[in-house]
Amino acid sequence: MNAVIIGVLVMLVLSVSRIHVVLSLVIGAFAAGLAAGLPLSDVSDAAGNVVTKGVMSHFQDGLANGATIALSYAMLGAFAMAITHSGLPQQMAGAMIRRISTNQTQDTIPSGINGVKWGLLLALLAMGVMSQNVVPIHIAFIPMIVPPLLLVFNRLYIDRRLLACVMTFGLVTTYMFLPYGFGAIFLNKILLGNIEKAGMSVQHIHVMEAMAIPALGMVAGLLLAFVHYRKPRVYQNQQVDVDAASEAAGQPVVSSYRSAVAAVAILVCFAIQLVYKDALMLGALLGFAVFMMLGVVRRSEADSVFNRGMQMMAMVGFIMIAAQGFAEVMKATGQIEPLVQASATMFAGNKTMAAFAMLMVGLLITMGIGSSFSTLPIITAIYVPLCVSLGFSPMATVAIIGTAGALGDAGSPASDSTLGPTMGLNVDGQHDHMRDSVIPTFIHYNIPLFIAGWIAAVVL
Repeated sequence: MNAVIIGVLVMLVLSVSRIHVVLSLVIGAFAAGLAAGLPLSDVSDAAGNVVTKGVMSHFQDGLANGATIALSYAMLGAFAMAITHSGLPQQMAGAMIRRISTNQTQDTIPSGINGVKWGLLLALLAMGVMSQNVVPIHIAFIPMIVPPLLLVFNRLYIDRRLLACVMTFGLVTTYMFLPYGFGAIFLNKILLGNIEKAGMSVQHIHVMEAMAIPALGMVAGLLLAFVHYRKPRVYQNQQVDVDAASEAAGQPVVSSYRSAVAAVAILVCFAIQLVYKDALMLGALLGFAVFMMLGVVRRSEADSVFNRGMQMMAMVGFIMIAAQGFAEVMKATGQIEPLVQASATMFAGNKTMAAFAMLMVGLLITMGIGSSFSTLPIITAIYVPLCVSLGFSPMATVAIIGTAGALGDAGSPASDSTLGPTMGLNVDGQHDHMRDSVIPTFIHYNIPLFIAGWIAAVVL
């Protein structure tokens, strides 16, 4: 069996078996490397020169690549915590809590429940979309907004699997369709940039047009999630839920000055993302600096705010580092290209089935790596020549590769698109990462996205 398939399967089976995602990634990487015939440690000649790098060295090289990502997430956490320190997120949550609690006992369902429920769901969806461009803090908005609202969600009997699907939709669909913020990096710099590097001209390609059908697949998945998880689900009101809600409800009115500073900091962070390439960390750093310079975060508070922000994102950072190590071992096995070639050869001359095979391989790789941003550079150099030889148009090629890269982001145990919702929804221990975030998002997004990408490959 192909070593890449072995590594991904081992990682997924361990994750579903409640083994921590970091351990699952490490064990899966070592299983793939050893299955590919790589030695465990470096093999050196008599002079001490490394002849063959071992699995451990490849994994450690990947960890080094993941350090930048982890530091960026730490900075995002610090910036998000500074926004929290300004009082705006608590006010948003507090306003909703006060509205639902007016003249109501803790166990009473308020009148107008559907309006409140849909308002919350649409607000979370909007925050997920804006976290990729307008306020580019990615998943860091979730631990700011969601924990204070868990008591409200409990009283409305909202299924948290639906909440995970709503947030994941905003996180994934936005960057794979809208070329702004994180989408500008994914679509313009990584997708089109790597396709052009592989030898195909993308000058006249409208990337939103190419990715429109796959994006509609994500919309279909969201609608299915609303239907599937429409029934009430009962959760226990834990003390941590009550405390978070009480703290948010008791927040004083935020001053207009602090609100203005928060708006300026967000604009600075957004502007840096637009001006400079891969400036996620710089934008978050300068946004945090704005809070300090204008006195919202005082010097005596800076260490505390920064540390709390880093702690908030620490687990996600560790998982992303481990995922980079996993990705490096997958590349070192040398079995990604044979997997693609074998899949395409199996359906030689049949464009429809060849597109199916390429999408399936993309799903498999991204499920293991956990990042569509990391998957695209790996598969593009292989997929472009294949698409040309099979007669796919440039527009169809963009749709196939873009979909193949995005497949698996929703539904991967190591993806920030599933880790983020779990981070907010599981603060009271009632939301399992695999069963309540990973599996629901896999079913509702990967299947419709796969079908939509397949359709785009055929019709474009």
